Amino acid sequence: MLDVGGTPAEMGYVHGSTYAAEIREYAEERIGLVMSGLWTGAPVSRGMVLELAEACLEAHERQSAVLYEEMSAMAGGAGISMAEAVVVGGFTDFVDTVRAHLGEEDSAPAMVEDDCTAFIVPDNRAGGAGFFGQTWDMHASATDHVILMRTRPDEGPRALIFSTVGCLGQIGMNEHGVCVGITNLAASDGKVGVTWPTVVRHALLAANATEAGGVILDADLAGGHNYLVFDADGVGFNIEAMPSVRPVTTLSSEPLTYTNHTTHGPTRAVEVERPSELQDSSHRRRSVAIDHLDRSAITEEDLMDLTRHGVCQVPAPPYHVETSGATVMRPRTRDFWAVWGLPSMNDYVRIKFL
Repeated sequence: MLDVGGTPAEMGYVHGSTYAAEIREYAEERIGLVMSGLWTGAPVSRGMVLELAEACLEAHERQSAVLYEEMSAMAGGAGISMAEAVVVGGFTDFVDTVRAHLGEEDSAPAMVEDDCTAFIVPDNRAGGAGFFGQTWDMHASATDHVILMRTRPDEGPRALIFSTVGCLGQIGMNEHGVCVGITNLAASDGKVGVTWPTVVRHALLAANATEAGGVILDADLAGGHNYLVFDADGVGFNIEAMPSVRPVTTLSSEPLTYTNHTTHGPTRAVEVERPSELQDSSHRRRSVAIDHLDRSAITEEDLMDLTRHGVCQVPAPPYHVETSGATVMRPRTRDFWAVWGLPSMNDYVRIKFL
């Protein structure tokens, strides 16, 4: 675990210097995937990749000057540019930006990734203290780079954050009991903007779910994601967030489950057409999760079992998507469990706030 505290610059530099060689390696992998055209529909030059990433920096600084400082220090400690930091951290949003920049006339159907299954269990289904949980699925090359961070900033709430090296954060819970997670969506309305890790970390500075949701709704997004938010008071919702439209689904007495396809008409209108096998996988995993959560008394073990057997993805050609890790959180009690790699092969560990 990476345990960091202090100012944003100190936290970012520790992250960058600790994993410097690994961050540089991972950044090159990510830049290479963008250049290949498999995720954007057409090959692009390294120069174009970095030029577009550089253009996104202003939106990151507008989103949060504090997190921009942390990302800058991380990049400096790792020996990469800020543009490279945008790509290594925000890859799945950044490919939406590149795809939109190319336009339909310049690109063929893209190899859209199939990432993550997430769920919120309301308090009434979990003995009065609900859960947030999800798998984190990505190209199998990402698994070796998964880390868990404990942040202890001089100002702002402490947090436990599931992430990868070079990335500000992907899934987490802060000491107020605010949980934020994501599943990937493929947006046709991508643009120069802020990528999702900065938005997740900014939302994790919030005191409650409503405040965290406001961060997401106001963000100048580069690409598409579902953002799931849940807090210690049992307030939760999903934001199906595309750059141009963001319908909200509020948690009621039934669990919320999301995978990698849109569920609202306005977001469906700006969703990239997905290969049929990936669309089928997304619908299947959501159906499995809904069926698994159709019970009155849900425990953390039930949720861990869902990630192990119901929605765990094993890499196979041509997409090579793998469940690189998973989390289960109970915000009312501040319980946090995480597993590295395939949940079907590895054990969850309970992590305490310190």
